Amino acid sequence: MGTATDYVLEELRLLRAGSGLSQDDFGKGIGYSGSHVSSVETGGRPPTKEYMRAIDAHHTTDGRFLRMLDRLARLDAEPAWLREWIEFEREATTLRWFELAYVPGLFQTERYARATLAGGRFDAEDVDRIVASRLERQAILHRPRPPQLIAVLDEAVLRRPVLDQPGLMVEQCEKLVELAAAEHIQVHIVPVDAGMYLGMGGQFIIAEMPDGERVTYADNQLTAQIVDASTDVAKLAKTWEIVRNEALPRRQSIELIKEVTKSWMP
Repeated sequence: MGTATDYVLEELRLLRAGSGLSQDDFGKGIGYSGSHVSSVETGGRPPTKEYMRAIDAHHTTDGRFLRMLDRLARLDAEPAWLREWIEFEREATTLRWFELAYVPGLFQTERYARATLAGGRFDAEDVDRIVASRLERQAILHRPRPPQLIAVLDEAVLRRPVLDQPGLMVEQCEKLVELAAAEHIQVHIVPVDAGMYLGMGGQFIIAEMPDGERVTYADNQLTAQIVDASTDVAKLAKTWEIVRNEALPRRQSIELIKEVTKSWMP
């Protein structure tokens, strides 16, 4: 359990103990069994909105516990490994980012971000939280001392349609062109005529920290891995150099993005 979750569970235990109630009696008051109360207090079962709402109503807390649960949900918008990566992302002086399938999260428009989460894997509330968090992360690009961000994208990322979303790819490509004009941002495109290349193995990011150490991130459909072992980082760094050499120079890449933008226009 994380610190925030532990805090919420401790507050639940304190409320019950302060009321002089056993777990069975506390459960009866809110319509739950004593074993259910015990499981929540020990972290075996997550507290639900209904559970917290019942506590607030029975103990007249003015919605305190439901608010705590909502706050906890916002903190848990991403899994632990992603929250850890976000900390590296915020501290990095340089980010080298390769994407095979999507526009990098730090470049996404809100509509594009929502489209990447479509398909039924997430419910509406989860989508809202994840999108809000992803857009919030983009603030690092606009702070007084932003990281140097070098992004390499496969051309297929630009040409993949988002069905039933007219204008979405125009909006997203235009944002890419705008961002690529910034001094601290480079966007390079691996053209389709590059054929098969080492980057086909999947997306990854290399973050260089202020002390010169490097941390890498790679993900798949189910999970992601944060790696800081020097030998593994060196392997991904070598892959980066090979992939980067397949990409077009900066100006040519921007021209290609503009060309693709026009192709999406009606």
